[in-house]
Amino acid sequence: MTKKGKIYISLVLLTILAIVTVEMNKPKELNWFPSYATHHKIPFGSYVFSEQLQRISEDVTIVERPPFEYLKANNIKGTYVFYNGGINFGEQELNALLDWVDAGNTLMVSAVDFEAKLLDTLNLNTESINTVANFNNEYQVQLVNPRLDKTAAYKFDRPTTFFHFHDIDTLQTNVVGLIDKYRGENELVQDSLINIIKQPFGDGEIILNTFPQAFTNYFVLNSPNQNYTAGLLSYLDTSQPIYIDTYYKSGKKFYTSPMYLLLNNDSLKWAYYMVLIAVLIYIIFEGKRKQRAIPIVRPLKNQTVDFTRTISNMYYENGKHKDIAYHKVQHFLDYIRNTMYLSTSEINDSFIKNLSARSNNTIEDTRKLFEFTEQIDGKTQISNIELERLNTLIENFKSHNQWKTKQ
Repeated sequence: MTKKGKIYISLVLLTILAIVTVEMNKPKELNWFPSYATHHKIPFGSYVFSEQLQRISEDVTIVERPPFEYLKANNIKGTYVFYNGGINFGEQELNALLDWVDAGNTLMVSAVDFEAKLLDTLNLNTESINTVANFNNEYQVQLVNPRLDKTAAYKFDRPTTFFHFHDIDTLQTNVVGLIDKYRGENELVQDSLINIIKQPFGDGEIILNTFPQAFTNYFVLNSPNQNYTAGLLSYLDTSQPIYIDTYYKSGKKFYTSPMYLLLNNDSLKWAYYMVLIAVLIYIIFEGKRKQRAIPIVRPLKNQTVDFTRTISNMYYENGKHKDIAYHKVQHFLDYIRNTMYLSTSEINDSFIKNLSARSNNTIEDTRKLFEFTEQIDGKTQISNIELERLNTLIENFKSHNQWKTKQ
């Protein structure tokens, strides 16, 4: 390699090293993915909620299996808590959960919106507030329980779309939480909208909440929002077992790629990138130096067919029809031996019967063919007409052979 080439490679490596150094030392960007996973410490994970729940209740179980399977395999009692951006149980799973609630248990589901069958079962409907931005903290949430501070409003300052319940049956449904729109110094500019309800179902009860962000790290750690989440937990019987679902989570534990662990670590990720860049540089420089045009080697032409055609034409033009017929018959006998595995040392009635059976020809046609070959064999000279007839008989014979091979 020339001195100039080495200088170029050194400059490229120094540039890559500088980029890696800058990338590894720059502040890590916040991950705003709405995970809701109990093991995630990102803003929209629920690690803090999970830890605090286990502090106030001694019997908290993290369930990683689908609720349909878990309820079928375990005879459990208590409260089953679901929270995620979206939850869709499906008909069989929802029926299993409702049967479980009917037996005297509590189901809490927090999601932005709910599946139609669950809402129809409880005679509820939801609507969205016509907004996708909340930068001015206009929308706030609060609880209405008189034992709690129902005058306190809690802010959620991230862009979101709020959902609320409408046309509820007040005889069957208890209002737990509201959404209010404020302006300026807590000036209420819109009637309160219901976002959390509690409804009896059989011997148990169901709590629905359209504000699952209440369980996220970002909301809980912004004081005094922890009081709102604690107020929600006050509706749960902490003396009974509490089951926290982690199956219906946007950030549940599963890895779709074997490269996840490698690319999820900054040091390993940049080491992997540097290896790829080094391989690319090697291919560019080494490939350019060693690559040569591959010469085209044409295969030798098969002259056998041309040679055979030439010799046969010579025989035919010189009138050596007898010699051609002799070779034709010998080749045909060789064909019988190799294709139908019959001995041609003796041509008799038994041979003709076996040959006609194996070649799918009639005994009469087979006998006629060999009688004609015998006539030709007894002559010293034959005409071109007789030669052509011999060829026709042999080709017709072969055409009926279902086990014939390509010649």
